[in-house]
Amino acid sequence: MSMLDKSCKDFNDVLASKAAVPGGGGAAAMGGAIGMALSNMVGNLTVGKKKYADVEDEVKELIENGAKVIAELETLVDKDAEVFEPLSKAYGLPRSTPEEIEYKEKTMEDCCKTACSVPMEIMRKAYQGIKIHERMGQIGTMIAISDVGCGVAFMKAALVSGSLNVIINLNAIKDQIFVKETREEMNQLLKDGSKIADETFDLVVSKLTK
Repeated sequence: MSMLDKSCKDFNDVLASKAAVPGGGGAAAMGGAIGMALSNMVGNLTVGKKKYADVEDEVKELIENGAKVIAELETLVDKDAEVFEPLSKAYGLPRSTPEEIEYKEKTMEDCCKTACSVPMEIMRKAYQGIKIHERMGQIGTMIAISDVGCGVAFMKAALVSGSLNVIINLNAIKDQIFVKETREEMNQLLKDGSKIADETFDLVVSKLTK
């Protein structure tokens, strides 16, 4: 059963349990999707208002791009659970002989690389979502501007949480070229995304406190 088919309560119940999945990665993806939905809500409340006619086409484009981010993050909720299963099985492989040790190490390496790919993608989508929030905060309707702030906070949480899931998998990988390249992209996304998210949040606060 897809995690997306569960009610909010059921998802939280299994998240709080001893079950292997969902974990931080799935929660990050779901949180990001919720954040992106908040931006789209603001966009939909903006479209059709005479006051915002000049930016309507741009807002519609933001909504369209936001819908793609939502769909991709929702897919990553399940994908995160899927890649964990082979990794958990790899931990249980025997290592009694040199051949078994070699096989287990290679399998673990491959599984950890795959497990890294999902939170990296969560980070990429969170960054895209943060950029959309940045613009929505500038041109979206003032009646729901606080929701842009809430949404970008969710997106930053997805970005930061994704990075932790990348790091824990990188720690188990011996391929230093892969580790270096992945860590560089992760750090750049974290730096740039956090900066834009914080600036967007501050913009919302300034608009609310004028």
